[in-house]
Amino acid sequence: MSEIDIEPGRRPTQRDEQKRLTRLRLLDCARELFAANGYAAVKVDDITSAAGCSRATFYLHFTGKTDVLRRIGSESMEPRAASVYADLDEVLECGSREEFVRWVERAVDWFERNRAILPAWDEALVLEPDFREPARDAISALPDAMPSYLTRWGTAREQEARLRIELLVTQLERFFTRWAVQGTIEIPREQAAEVLTDIWFPALSPPA
Repeated sequence: MSEIDIEPGRRPTQRDEQKRLTRLRLLDCARELFAANGYAAVKVDDITSAAGCSRATFYLHFTGKTDVLRRIGSESMEPRAASVYADLDEVLECGSREEFVRWVERAVDWFERNRAILPAWDEALVLEPDFREPARDAISALPDAMPSYLTRWGTAREQEARLRIELLVTQLERFFTRWAVQGTIEIPREQAAEVLTDIWFPALSPPA
């Protein structure tokens, strides 16, 4: 299942636009329900009821509840996670520690904007074995948005370079959860960005 496909050269019809809007409405309603109630408590019927459509319509667009959550992660989070790491690629290329600090702050802002859906994502990872593969794919795809970074590490060390980005993603997520959601880390935002930069700015620089 994917976004509404239109043949090249064909102008979208009114029906195409209706399908597109229905799909967006399902995504928006699912996101609101997952954020309010968690993953397990939400049923497909809840999503269709909120969106004002039938189960048959839902399954025209998504294979199930895990698929709609995956699509929320890849399509409706703004900005897209890949764009956050494309931004990091440019920051690392310029080689400025100060820019890296500002990038960390922007990354924390991204978690803040999307914080409501993150618990549902974690819950699905525990409850749905089928969700783990697309979740792994989503994380492992982030280094793909950083071609300059990967080039500087070279082919022989590309896997190590990718792993470093995946570990960075993991630490930022866990930091944000403990700092902003659980409140178990108490530190000013600016100081946290400086400390995270001390750790990760040299860790992402390829050895001479």
